[in-house]
Amino acid sequence: MNKVIFDCERLKYPNTGLYTFCKYLGAALLKNANPDQEITTYIPAKTGNIFGNDVNYLIQRTWHKVFIPLLSGYDLWHSSYQSSKYFPSNSSTKILLTIHDLNFLVEKQRHPVKINKLLDKIQQKIDKAAAIVCISNFVADQVKQHCNLGDKTITVIYNGCTVNEYPDFQSPSYLPLKPFLFTIGTVLPKKNFHVLPALLQQNDYELVIAGNLSSQTYIAHILAEAEKYKVSDRVKIIGAISNEERSWYYKNCKAFVFPSIAEGFGLPVIEAMHYGKPVFLSTHTSLPEVGGDAAYYFENFDAETMQRTLKNGLTDFPQNNMTEKAKNRAALFNWDNTAKSYIKIYKAIS
Repeated sequence: MNKVIFDCERLKYPNTGLYTFCKYLGAALLKNANPDQEITTYIPAKTGNIFGNDVNYLIQRTWHKVFIPLLSGYDLWHSSYQSSKYFPSNSSTKILLTIHDLNFLVEKQRHPVKINKLLDKIQQKIDKAAAIVCISNFVADQVKQHCNLGDKTITVIYNGCTVNEYPDFQSPSYLPLKPFLFTIGTVLPKKNFHVLPALLQQNDYELVIAGNLSSQTYIAHILAEAEKYKVSDRVKIIGAISNEERSWYYKNCKAFVFPSIAEGFGLPVIEAMHYGKPVFLSTHTSLPEVGGDAAYYFENFDAETMQRTLKNGLTDFPQNNMTEKAKNRAALFNWDNTAKSYIKIYKAIS
């Protein structure tokens, strides 16, 4: 019996990409595991039996940062993200490491000492890992450039995407008064949301920004840009939203706009395409891999260039029947396929 532990410790942080990764990949792994594989999920106590009552659970404890007990019977520990503080010290248990991003290369570019410390921590995990997975080719290229892989290779496995629809839900906490552009993500500088108010010139759209409000300084910067373009009354920063609200905003928006400059993958892009929406992205990081030729791209963040891209894209989208193209692109990213790719690696290295 091949015994694997999948680290779902990040389930303690709802409304984040890592929560989504752990929840949906965990469910898909349990569903698609081979008969000779036994998968145990490592979860925070507060999540309860999130994967059902017939699943093996290992409960995360804070002191596990020092030592994780009872691993001698397991063949493999799948560490679900590169900065986890929960990492086996038992040398008999092999480790698969998933690397989602090296976003700190952008976020801390003015602090090279901090960058080097963070790279050192990831390097230590790479040294201990039996195999490495990256969630995009962009991330894989970054890891190859900044880390020493030795004789280890990287496998690229794209994340899946599950979109839950709520057709009867019609009451979001904020109901836009006009046609609106939508974006979602933790409201931090790396998301680059402050360039979006410029898109509200020469039209009567609203801009709805949803996501965890992690930086009041950055929120103030977004609002200052809105004031600069005299569109303050049409920029709405609404904070974290429910799954039902998320679905409603995707379904009803005029377009989805995502100018992120530090993105390991970009699940919201796939979610928007699932609804057949025009999607406007930056050309940075992994986003062109995700959007492919079903998205439109901001060549730069000059206001006039962005406005022109939006206007031309919104004209092109219906003229060239892009709705089905967007939906078909979204359908390529499937959690079952993602899980099956991981399961192959589990079997190969343990």
